[in-house]
Amino acid sequence: MSLADDVIGALRTAGATVATGESLTGGLVCATLINVPGASDVVLGGVVAYAAEAKIELLDVDVELIEDHGTVDADVAAQMAFGAQERFNATYGLATTGVAGPGDSEGKPAGTVFIAIAGPDGVVTTALELAGDRDTVRNGTVDALLSQLVGRLREET
Repeated sequence: MSLADDVIGALRTAGATVATGESLTGGLVCATLINVPGASDVVLGGVVAYAAEAKIELLDVDVELIEDHGTVDADVAAQMAFGAQERFNATYGLATTGVAGPGDSEGKPAGTVFIAIAGPDGVVTTALELAGDRDTVRNGTVDALLSQLVGRLREET
C-alpha cells in the first residue's frame, strides 16, 4: 500500500476532503492522490499557482506578504493552504512552495521548501531542506506533505 493509499483511506475514515494549492510541486501532490482508485470521493481539486500573481489571484495570498518576503516563505505556504481549503470548501488544504533548483531563487538555496496543511484546527507549516535534483526535491516534498497529513488525520480521528 502506498502513502497516497494511506492518505485516501485516512480521509475516508475521517469523513474528510482535501484540496491542494501547489507551486513547487506543480500539481504532483494532487496527481499522486488521484492515482488512487476512488480518490474522487475525497479529493476535491487543486490549483497550480506557480507564479506569484497566481498565488495572489487564485489562492488569496496577500500581495504585501509576497512583496515583503517573496514566494518561498512559511506564511505564503500557510495562506496557500488556507486558500485551497476555502476555494474548494475542503476539510483540508495542502500547499507547497519552495526552490526545486538547480540554482537559488529569491536568495534561497535549492531544496528550501515550505509545506502547509490547513484544517479544522488551523494551519501547520513545516520548513524542509531537501537535497538532490529537481525531481528528488519535488518528490520528497510530496512524501513529506502526505506523511504529515496522514499523521494529522490519525491524531484527529
